[in-house]
Amino acid sequence: MPSLALVLHAHLPFVRHPEYDDFLEEWWLYEAVVECYLPLLAAFQRLTEEGLPWRLSMTLSPPLCGMLRDPLLRSRTARHLERLCELAGREVQRTAAKPEFAATARFYAARLASLQRDYHERWQGDLLGAFRRFQDAGSLEIITCGATHGFLPLMADEPSAVRAQLRLAVDDYRRCFGRAPRGIWLPECAYYDGLDAELAAAELRWFILDAHGVLLGTPRPRAAIFAPIFTPAGPAAFGRDREASRQVWSAEEGYPGDPRYREFYRDIGYELPPAETAPFIPEHGPRRFTSLKYHRVTGRRVALEHKLPYDRAAAEEVLRAHARHFVESRRAQLGEVEQVLGREPIVVAPFDAELFGHWWFE
Repeated sequence: MPSLALVLHAHLPFVRHPEYDDFLEEWWLYEAVVECYLPLLAAFQRLTEEGLPWRLSMTLSPPLCGMLRDPLLRSRTARHLERLCELAGREVQRTAAKPEFAATARFYAARLASLQRDYHERWQGDLLGAFRRFQDAGSLEIITCGATHGFLPLMADEPSAVRAQLRLAVDDYRRCFGRAPRGIWLPECAYYDGLDAELAAAELRWFILDAHGVLLGTPRPRAAIFAPIFTPAGPAAFGRDREASRQVWSAEEGYPGDPRYREFYRDIGYELPPAETAPFIPEHGPRRFTSLKYHRVTGRRVALEHKLPYDRAAAEEVLRAHARHFVESRRAQLGEVEQVLGREPIVVAPFDAELFGHWWFE
């Protein structure tokens, strides 16, 4: 039957500085855990408990896996969650007399408390093990990436470097998940002629390319991006569907720019006096995002200072409408492509995982 393949790419650069008690770039990890990875795991758990069959592919890159299993960073993530919950509790009190913000503050406090319970009680601080659990259950396929997310075409003249990127990634995957990976997200989806042989040697069976990487191939693929293409060495290439990507990714043409969704850049970390965000943000340190935001997009041309208050109920309503529209659009697309091709197509919709929950909160 026609298929829609959702693929998420979760990757962060490796940052770990034990010589500092608070290191700014480590917040990339903490933000991703709070805003993306924990909510994703909660969604996986909810679908499973409701008995709904679901399938998803997801990259967990070697640098990210290294951070998720590191004891120091896990303890600092727990500290981050504790401080964020404390800050959210103070926000409930601060906004109590401001009806335009009070409901949002209570929503944040309840949501963060739930995520903190999940982190400690459901997952025991081991998010890598949590993702592995869903893979072992057959719903999630975890794929790998280059060992350091290096841009492989720039290494084409040094085959040993490419080989190291791939084989170290495979070895790291085995340590994390107790099995070999079947697929790989090529860094930046970048391919060069001959890479298929290195992928085959690493026993990687499939990868994803941008649409032009498939459509401009020689020979031109008969099914365009709607079927896998087997390379001479064996691994299969899947092409990214531009229409599905644009609907979800583009703030100008897609869903995230809707005026009812949450505005990313209005954050109390930059708006409240430093004393009111301490100790979550060190009082004498640089300002940072806190995940606590009270305004909505309002309009793409509306200045930040004129953004309207966020209405969670309105955002959830439009989210459901956009979800229905996405599913209906893919069904219509698959039906049209099947008629043209005379075969069952696949639409591959890959996205950066951190888009969900971080840049596009809902």
